[in-house]
Amino acid sequence: MFAKILIANRGEIAVRVIRTARRMGVRTVAVYSDADARSLHVAMADEAVYIGPSPVGESYLRGDKIIEAAKATGAEAIHPGYGFLSENPDFVEAVVAAGLVFIGPSASAIRAMGLKDAAKRLMEKASVPVVPGYHGEDQGLVLLAGKAREIGYPVLIKARAGGGGKGMRRVDHPDDFAEAMAAARREAKAAFGDDRVLVEKYVEKPRHIEVQVFGDNFGNAVHLFERDCSAQRRHQKVIEEAPAPGMTPELRKAMTEAAVKAAKAIKYSGAGTIEFIVDASEGLRPDRFWFMEMNTRLQVEHPVTEMVTGIDLVEWQLLVAAGAKLPKSQSDIGLDGHAFEARIYAEDPSRGFLPATGTLHHLSFPEAAPDGAVVRIETGVRQGDAISPYYDPMIAKLVVHAGDRASALAALDEALGQTRIAGSVTNVAFLSALARDPDFASGDVDTGLIGRKQEALVASDPPSHSAVARAALAATAPAAALSSDPWARLSGYAHFHTTARLVRLGYGEAEMAARVSARRDGRFDVAVDDWDPMTLETGGSSQANDVVVWPGHITVFGEGRAFTFATPDPLERADDAAAGDSLRAPMPGLVKIVRAAAGEAVAKGQPLLVLEAMKMEHTITAPHEGVIAEIVTEGAQVTDGTVLVHFSEN
Repeated sequence: MFAKILIANRGEIAVRVIRTARRMGVRTVAVYSDADARSLHVAMADEAVYIGPSPVGESYLRGDKIIEAAKATGAEAIHPGYGFLSENPDFVEAVVAAGLVFIGPSASAIRAMGLKDAAKRLMEKASVPVVPGYHGEDQGLVLLAGKAREIGYPVLIKARAGGGGKGMRRVDHPDDFAEAMAAARREAKAAFGDDRVLVEKYVEKPRHIEVQVFGDNFGNAVHLFERDCSAQRRHQKVIEEAPAPGMTPELRKAMTEAAVKAAKAIKYSGAGTIEFIVDASEGLRPDRFWFMEMNTRLQVEHPVTEMVTGIDLVEWQLLVAAGAKLPKSQSDIGLDGHAFEARIYAEDPSRGFLPATGTLHHLSFPEAAPDGAVVRIETGVRQGDAISPYYDPMIAKLVVHAGDRASALAALDEALGQTRIAGSVTNVAFLSALARDPDFASGDVDTGLIGRKQEALVASDPPSHSAVARAALAATAPAAALSSDPWARLSGYAHFHTTARLVRLGYGEAEMAARVSARRDGRFDVAVDDWDPMTLETGGSSQANDVVVWPGHITVFGEGRAFTFATPDPLERADDAAAGDSLRAPMPGLVKIVRAAAGEAVAKGQPLLVLEAMKMEHTITAPHEGVIAEIVTEGAQVTDGTVLVHFSEN
């Protein structure tokens, strides 16, 4: 076994690898950028090496710096995690040429599966079923549009390199093909450096089911059963589970055999995932699944497989890379219970899931689960850390395991309800709504489920009277409202009369006024607008965890949600009012395309520019009709709140 390894990654996956390496007695070296200098993975590793500025192209994608760091620290091997350089065959060859071990598959195996079109041709030769489509080299618009007509609409345009939904567009009509292909190519170029695409038939009721495979350097390969990743939005996985609901013995046998066959066809070594698309329009049938692609690395959702098989996949990665055979044969690997993984992101579901930034002023996860269930948290951040605009805005992966699907789903719902995050908007309430959705709960899920129900899943009721009252109390005297110290409560004492304070709270675009009166018994009366007054108790650890005060804001947890109120500063409101008629950036990003000019009259909803954030393109439209006075320049790097467009005054 290796004495020391370097982890060429950051955040949650780096922490995950460090945890297993530490248990195995293997020392670890972290690498970090400017933005990650005080991050959790740096603190946990035995050593850490600085590799450059925050942008990934100047740090985590600099293979030369990473290899240099490994050699300088005496690391024998490099674990790539997922993303970044994990599926870069040139990096693998450079690692090997430097006399180091790459903890993953060979460069030839990555190349064989790295381009979707070539991989599908290879799978056809290996008798693995593939989706009908065009996977050729000719990238001419006329030819690709013609192939789309032959296949039959709707079709799917997909980047042939990479994954994660980047460079992917569904097209329902021939008139939309050219524009969709141009957008897919731009996004693919930005994400993978390769703008070539392929065209496939769009399956009307698709399930995304993948098989975890594992190979060694002695020709052995096994599967660790399947995961269902059909709960997606914009082709990004949201909640994953293992095993797949409704899976039949016939389909499982056909699918896992095909997956192992695919792995053996390229002499695969290490952890990998064979992704299939399944037509569920007539139930799960062994003749209705097709190969999509192979991920030649560890997957984000690997913990659900670990929970149902009892196998540490990172441990297996280290063992196989160090020259060992697979620790178990196929007959020794079994399924136990059911597991879910929910990806918790800093993003705003009510605004189209725009990525968010911010400081995590409060961060806590459930420590317990319902009887018989297990909760596992995978995270790379701590309370007080900032969500950076440079990297994926994942906060944590919440994983649960129980004896059956219904029990595991109930545990997931309860664990999400006990998750407390303040300082950035998150998707926790959306995840809770999805977990409670009747179709999802019954296992009737396909990749279009979230899209069909998105409006209902992101809808939210306004905060209750109780939530507003608790926020108002915290705003008037945070120490008195949240402290269990009896001396702190003396702030509400008056000798001859009851004291009262007026506080204003902002929630969204609404503003509320509350009158908080201190009682002599230590309690408070809170009257909000025209609602009946409420009397509130204070103190105690439970309330302290349910109300969080942070700069300019108060977050109240309850009812399965987090309600964040602003405590407006009158001077700031005056500044905003004087700012004029403008359109601001909803997130940090790069202005990729500008589609309007100063002096142009625009209509409400008209596309004005394309903002690239987290390697995804977001079209910014006019909020109303008007004439543009100024507009940001193409290629500008903007932060959240930057003015993009000024409109002329009427």
